[in-house]
Amino acid sequence: MKHPFFSSIIGGIISFVIFTSDFFNFSLIEKFLMFASFVILPLVIILINNKDQTKFQRKIYSFITVLHFPAALLSLASLMSSKTWEAGNSALSGFLSLAWLLFTFLLALNGLLLISEKKEKIEEIAIGAGLIYFFIGGIWYSLYQFQLTFLLVDPTVSALSSVHFHFSSAIVPIFIGMLGRILFKKSWYRWLVVIDIIGPILIAIGIVFSKPLEIIGVSIFACNIIFYCTYLLLKVRKSTKKSSGNLFLTLSSLAFYSIIVISIYYPIAKRYFSLTIMDMVPIYGSLHAFGFVLFGLLGWILGTRGQDH
Repeated sequence: MKHPFFSSIIGGIISFVIFTSDFFNFSLIEKFLMFASFVILPLVIILINNKDQTKFQRKIYSFITVLHFPAALLSLASLMSSKTWEAGNSALSGFLSLAWLLFTFLLALNGLLLISEKKEKIEEIAIGAGLIYFFIGGIWYSLYQFQLTFLLVDPTVSALSSVHFHFSSAIVPIFIGMLGRILFKKSWYRWLVVIDIIGPILIAIGIVFSKPLEIIGVSIFACNIIFYCTYLLLKVRKSTKKSSGNLFLTLSSLAFYSIIVISIYYPIAKRYFSLTIMDMVPIYGSLHAFGFVLFGLLGWILGTRGQDH
């Protein structure tokens, strides 16, 4: 029987080669997109699997599991056609990216079905919203690969928007939904979910149209994540159960706190060292993707395995 982490392990090897080899000629943003495709999404697929599904939901889920790896490979081929092979044909790159768009559409459909079936549970709405956001990320990725200008947005900004929706926008609602599943008192929780769903949209609109709106969106979204991380750390600390799941959730929260601390001290460090924001992007990206997101997914998977939701 195939190990549940088999796809992510293979994807991790592929991602390692992409990050360390000059052969692919990818930008850092593109490397993180491939990391999302090959490592993050297989873990999301494991996390959203449960026995409490309708027959149609199980069918969609089976399509998701089967389509993922071929779609990720075609997504990689899409980038390679423009960056590695330098085919100079955006139509070919765009066409190859449609497989990933279809995959993320199935994730969104799964999210819509989850919301429809569990609409009385706010935590399930959060998880469903996260799955829908992956599809928005897939749309931005295809726009980037077709090199299309949408809403006067430069293709480079499309790539940034795709990363935004493949990581923070999609993952944080899923994390907060998972937190909601283990909460008993939820008087404040509904507002956490509402802000969490609105925040990514404000950030995306801000990236395209308005820097002040982007700052507002990032601020409330970051505050939401701080609240999530703080509550999670307190809950883990109170837990008498020592587990690898709790360890990864702790590391995930600490990684996000590190991002906040670095962000606060960056303006000070800039006065004494010749630092630019581009110097900080690899640090922010690594802490977020490899720390907060990856460790968080592993934590929730290991902490909830064997449970039915």
